[in-house]
Amino acid sequence: MSTTPPVLAAELAQAWADIQRYHSELPDLAAPESLIGESSSACGAELSFERLLHEAVHGIAAARGVRDTSRAGRYHNRRFLAIAEELGLDHAEEPHPSSGFSLVTLNAEAKRRYRPTTERLQRALKAHTVATAADTKRSFRGPAARHGSSGGGVRVKAVCDCGRNVRVVPSVLAQAPIVCGGCGKPFRIPEAAVAVG
Repeated sequence: MSTTPPVLAAELAQAWADIQRYHSELPDLAAPESLIGESSSACGAELSFERLLHEAVHGIAAARGVRDTSRAGRYHNRRFLAIAEELGLDHAEEPHPSSGFSLVTLNAEAKRRYRPTTERLQRALKAHTVATAADTKRSFRGPAARHGSSGGGVRVKAVCDCGRNVRVVPSVLAQAPIVCGGCGKPFRIPEAAVAVG
């Protein structure tokens, strides 16, 4: 098995498709690679199938037009909880004071249903971890690495030749190109921004 980020992104997309088989209203995952470098204390910092299922709850809530969080997405309310239960996630009886019902875990039925998916994704995540741990000090990891950050949540402006721009975690952009839908060229972090950081 290859350990390149596109392979992990493909495995994430396949796991998402596996969830869609049971929950057809779940929208497609637009950018699986965005989950690789992303972390959130409210949604779970570690990438896993459980975290992917948590994100699927948000996807279904969005498809239904349900507001499932408040406090800038940190507090997961009872509407989140109801959809989480539909997807096979259990929760603590009492909500967490700052994140609500975000701390969900797979119930026994979901563990059985998604066992092959979970095992396949775990293998891909393990291979990805080994591949990224093997990076040398000479590898460019982006501005966030120079400042001692993991890159999760630290976004910089990436631009395209046509003038469009996006905010992106540098480590995500370093793993695989993000292509502009307007002109088809990849977004890049301007050299001036890298030099200033």
